[in-house]
Amino acid sequence: MKYRYWYISKCVYPEIIAFHSVGIKKNNVLLAALLPCFYVESVNKNKSIMKNSVQCVVLMSLLMLGCTQEKGKEEMKEPIAKKVPHEITWHNHARLDNYFWMRLSDEQKEAKEKDQQTKDVLTYLDAENEYRMHHMRHTEPFQKDLFEEIVGRIEQKDESVPVVKNGYSYIVRYEEGEDYPLHCRTSIAEENAKEEILLNGPEMAKGLDYFAIGGKSVSPNNKRMIYGLDTVSRRQYTLYIKDLETGALLTDVIPNTTGGAVWANDNETVFYTRKDPVTLRSYRIYKHKIGENPENDELVFEEKDETFSCYVTKSKSEDFIFIGSFQTLSSEYRFIDANDPNGEWKVIQPRERNLEYSVEHFGDNFYILNNWNAENFQLMKTPIDQSTKENWEPVIAHRPEVFLEDMEIFKDFLVLQERNNGLTAIRIMPWRNGEEHYISFDDPTYMAYVTSNPEFNTSTLRFVYSSLTTPTTEYDYNMEDKSKKLLKQTKVLDPNFSPDNYTSERLYAPAEDGTLVPISIVYKKGMEKNGRNPLLLYGYGSYGNSIDPYFSSVRLSLLDRGFAFAIAHIRGGQEMGRQWYEDGKLLKKKNTFTDFIACGEFLVEQNYTNTSHLYAQGGSAGGLLVGAVINMRSDLFNGVIAAVPFVDVVSTMLDESIPLTTGEFDEWGNPKDEEYYHYMLSYSPYDNVTEQDYPHLLITTGYWDSQVQYWEPAKWIAKIRDLRTNDNQLYMYCNMQVGHGGASGRFERYKEVAMEYAFLLDLEDLTK
Repeated sequence: MKYRYWYISKCVYPEIIAFHSVGIKKNNVLLAALLPCFYVESVNKNKSIMKNSVQCVVLMSLLMLGCTQEKGKEEMKEPIAKKVPHEITWHNHARLDNYFWMRLSDEQKEAKEKDQQTKDVLTYLDAENEYRMHHMRHTEPFQKDLFEEIVGRIEQKDESVPVVKNGYSYIVRYEEGEDYPLHCRTSIAEENAKEEILLNGPEMAKGLDYFAIGGKSVSPNNKRMIYGLDTVSRRQYTLYIKDLETGALLTDVIPNTTGGAVWANDNETVFYTRKDPVTLRSYRIYKHKIGENPENDELVFEEKDETFSCYVTKSKSEDFIFIGSFQTLSSEYRFIDANDPNGEWKVIQPRERNLEYSVEHFGDNFYILNNWNAENFQLMKTPIDQSTKENWEPVIAHRPEVFLEDMEIFKDFLVLQERNNGLTAIRIMPWRNGEEHYISFDDPTYMAYVTSNPEFNTSTLRFVYSSLTTPTTEYDYNMEDKSKKLLKQTKVLDPNFSPDNYTSERLYAPAEDGTLVPISIVYKKGMEKNGRNPLLLYGYGSYGNSIDPYFSSVRLSLLDRGFAFAIAHIRGGQEMGRQWYEDGKLLKKKNTFTDFIACGEFLVEQNYTNTSHLYAQGGSAGGLLVGAVINMRSDLFNGVIAAVPFVDVVSTMLDESIPLTTGEFDEWGNPKDEEYYHYMLSYSPYDNVTEQDYPHLLITTGYWDSQVQYWEPAKWIAKIRDLRTNDNQLYMYCNMQVGHGGASGRFERYKEVAMEYAFLLDLEDLTK
């Protein structure tokens, strides 16, 4: 309401400024008592400003309206969740969980007739949503402006770079204003061939709150396509098969899959993966014959180890179909000839603990990317009929200083994606004549990766490059003459945008144990390092996922308003090699949190910001990160955004019916083991909420989230609200229609981003 008061004070009389400054506006009764006196005094001083009683009434009405709204804001009390004591005992240790009642089963969520527990949960989630809306209502016009600003930088009509495969050129195209794309192809064999629309996203999504297309796979003869659809947001896809000659859907409909399928070379057989209906673990591979009832599909493989999941894929050569089984520390592959879908599956290398490998085919050999006595991975090859590790021969030896991430095989070239000192390198190696070389990049911190290269017999490599200042750019690279062709750079529809307007740096923060933790940072050129700049620090640090410094036109809404943005490349990722991951998981997990704290402290010490202007953001396992950090150092950050946060670590990892639990024991530990139980308990954000001040906090979640169930953030905010010792902003946004990935649709997701940005910018009074 300060703008309403400021408007009156400027137009009517200066005394209102003093009146505003003493805070009387928050008390309607006192204001009503003082207003007549104030009016009389004002009129006596300058009768010209009040010429009749109508003006007096208008002034009083405006003031009272402002106070009524202020009073209404105060009357919206915090949602206080009821406490229902629930004791959980493991290893002779009892934990009291007062909010355990918030957990609903899938059956309860999906039932049309709601039981009392479900009603109580929905009432609480609605109350949290209403509370956030009420207290952020003053930012709604700004949120709308931010949304329009963000969307305004994005091309309304856009399309992907064409990918050529098996005689067709494939693209994904967005039409003006549409949230969902058209999936199209054009024959390259026919001159002036007409474009075919394979999937019409805008039409298919009509009337749906959520819509996502999974994998798409066209049969070898180009006549049929199988694809997956998810309309709930639990990543349970239904497979459909489309006749591309007639446009008709076949009657074959296969529910509860991972969303993709693989064709055998007979054009009549597909292999697909089903999920466990409760845990959502991908655990069975089926074979389906076109035209037959999917209920009679043959089970060809079942992953019975609950710590493993499985999937099916096809070699780039199109000669073999692979079934891969994987967990955090181990993998196993089996194969059949793609020309013989009824053949016998053969194991390449039986699973062993701490042995991870992946497979590609070339000529008479399988090429095996693996960590057999090679922490940072190596590349080996083996004859197809002698594939166990005793027969593996070195192709690229292990190097302690270089992490070998991936490979791409062509007829005449081997391409390696490596990581050295935290940055990605792309290495080109001819199979026969010629010298190997690396593609050169110039930015101090950047992201580069090999992208879609389905064609085998080509000398062209397609890769993507981006940096904190360079929009995402796609290139074709001639591996013979080393020339580079720019295919597309994401446009930023802002006449004032230029990469030269921004500065990026690579910094290193000393951790508790002396380890140097990389930080990638970007800010508007000319920003003074005076310790007063707002700065958003982002982190993840789990599963070995490396968070590379990429460009975001969305982020410009922060940078152009004076924010700096930084990524903390903390342990738990693989930015600095495999050991970087090993040192940030299991009984070393706390390194992830202390690294992030060290990065925040370093940025303060180096005068990029101070604790009154430092903010943190993380999602999913990154939500665990920021949740743990604010328990450990609540004084370091002014505000935090925690998206779909994994915060109830111990209880979730004790419950094997929850999706993902069994497959993650090697990431977090199994709390049924007492050592891991106590270690996880020592950092679990929910279990370590205590009586202390907490920073301003915005939490986001989705009711249908299958990866981090909504009740984790709901319990967490309830506990913080109960125990915290200050009254900073504390809000939760629960989207009742979506799951882990948030809203579907090209633009809809940016409404949530606008809300998050408004939360941060409002704390800095940067609302223009």
